[in-house]
Amino acid sequence: MLSGVNPVFEKTPQRESESFHCEVIRGSSYNATWHFHPELQITLVLESHGYRLVGDKISPLKSGDLVLLGGNLPHVWHQDAPKKSSGPGVHAIVVRFRETFAGKDLLDSPEMTVVRKLFQRAARGLEITGRTRTAIAGRVEKLPQLSGLARLGELLGILDFIAHSPDLKPIASAGFVPNLSTDDQDRMQRITGYINTHLTEPIGRSEVAREAHLSAGAFSRFFKLRTGKSLPEYLNELRVSRACRLLADERRKITDIALECGFCNLANFNRRFRSITRMAPSDYRLQLRRSSDSMYAL
Repeated sequence: MLSGVNPVFEKTPQRESESFHCEVIRGSSYNATWHFHPELQITLVLESHGYRLVGDKISPLKSGDLVLLGGNLPHVWHQDAPKKSSGPGVHAIVVRFRETFAGKDLLDSPEMTVVRKLFQRAARGLEITGRTRTAIAGRVEKLPQLSGLARLGELLGILDFIAHSPDLKPIASAGFVPNLSTDDQDRMQRITGYINTHLTEPIGRSEVAREAHLSAGAFSRFFKLRTGKSLPEYLNELRVSRACRLLADERRKITDIALECGFCNLANFNRRFRSITRMAPSDYRLQLRRSSDSMYAL
């Protein structure tokens, strides 16, 4: 699902009576696969536990997560299966729009200069943070309730606010170039599906190779070519991403989190976590606490 993997083209279900698509997602999952579409996309996560893949970057999901994606940027949001059937599900707002959703003449106007530059920056995906996220989240959440000119004007206002914000962080790496072919998609779906299902267990190359109907050597070449990573590298990044989310719950012991994310011991977990995040799990948890305190202080 990372750099080099072939995403699926997804057609946006936009009605003829609307200039952009806006939907509320509720359920046990996002019901989506690794995909791309020509529209830009704003996604606000109100409730979810899992991770998002944007380009070549895996990031843990948390309530309030807000991103802007450029057109044709491969992505998928993944919901972890709850331990109990009554566990929390997905609640998110997704807005998809073309650059010219308000008309090409308006897009080319001098007043839209900063928004045009924002669209260019969004080619790598932008995480919206800080005060901007706080100010924009409520407006995005109310967008599905609007209609007519109020709906169109509100999206323009949201984009203008984001375009003037200093609180934007690029997501995909600067050198990321998506491969938008659809060859071998079924095979990669089987591989990533198996990995997601067994992530808390030991996963060896031979089991995943069998799932892909490849020899061990052929699987290693196939996986490396399409993800840019070896299987252990991919697993470590995915497991650390899940651990980042779990560390937000201070009731959980770090040792328990390590085991729940598929690491065989605490020393290995600490080593892998530090190599990917550049900090120890305890320091990451402290940073989360400080960020939370700062957000509530706004």
